[in-house]
Amino acid sequence: MRDRLDRELVGNVSLRVFPTERPDTWEVQGRGELALAVLVETMRREGYELTVGRPTVVTRDIDGVLHEPVERLAVDVPEEYLGAVTALLAARKGRMETMINHGTGWVRLDYIVPARGLIGFRTQFLTDTRGTAIAHHVFEGYEPWSGEMRVRPTGSLVADRSGAVTSYACFSLQERGSLMVAPGTEVYEGMIVGENSRSDDMDVNITRERKLTNVRQSTAEELERLVPPRVLSLEQALEFCAADECVEVTPTAVRLRKALLDAKERARQRARRSRGE
Repeated sequence: MRDRLDRELVGNVSLRVFPTERPDTWEVQGRGELALAVLVETMRREGYELTVGRPTVVTRDIDGVLHEPVERLAVDVPEEYLGAVTALLAARKGRMETMINHGTGWVRLDYIVPARGLIGFRTQFLTDTRGTAIAHHVFEGYEPWSGEMRVRPTGSLVADRSGAVTSYACFSLQERGSLMVAPGTEVYEGMIVGENSRSDDMDVNITRERKLTNVRQSTAEELERLVPPRVLSLEQALEFCAADECVEVTPTAVRLRKALLDAKERARQRARRSRGE
C-alpha cells in the first residue's frame, strides 16, 4: 500500500502522504474530497482493499489560534427553494453576505462557509432543490475555528451480529429509516446497514428470521413490500460517514462500518464522552 501511494506521488503533485502512529495507516492530503475519492476508486479497481475515514480539512495554527479554511459560495436558486437553501447553509455555519433577487424567480446568494461545512453539501443541496439550483465555491482564506458542526442530522442503523440479511427483518426496520443492504447480503457486527431517521445510532438485528409454527392462519399472508435499498457510491459513502465511522473499499463492494465494531465498547466510549473524560 505504501509503495502504491509513493507511485501516485510521482505523477500527482496535489497529493501529500504522511505517516501516522500506526504502521498500516497513512494520512493523505489532497485538493478536496473528489480528488481523494478518485484516488481511492483507482486503487479499488487495481485490486486493493483499504479502509478510508471521513475527509477532514487541513487546519493551521496562526498566532496560537486554530484557524480553518473557508470558501466563498455563490448560489443561484429558484425562489421556492430559498428557505431550504438558507436553512441548509445555516446548519453548516454559513455566513450570508449578499442576497439579490433578480425579479425573474431566481435569487443569487453569496456566502462565506467553512470548508468542512461543504463536505457532503452537494448531494443534500441537489436533493433539497430538486436539482434546479446552481452552486459554485472557491477558496477564500483562513478564519478562526467556528466550533463544533453537525452536518448530518441523522444517525446510523448498525448491525449487532453477523449473518445474512433477511426480508423479514428488513420489513420491520424500514420504518426506522432507509436501508442500504438488500436481503441475502452478508453483514457483520458494527457494519452500517442503513440511515436512522433520528439523530442517534441504533443497533439492530437485521438477520432476524420469522419463527415457524405448525399453526395455519385462516387468512392469507400479507404481502410484504420492501423499499429498494439505497446503494451509495464511493463519493456518497465518504460524504455520509460520521467522525466515528469509516468506509471499507474492496474490488467488489463499498461498505460503511463503525471504527469500533464491538457494540459494548462503543457504548462505553459514549459514556466516557458524556462524562467529559
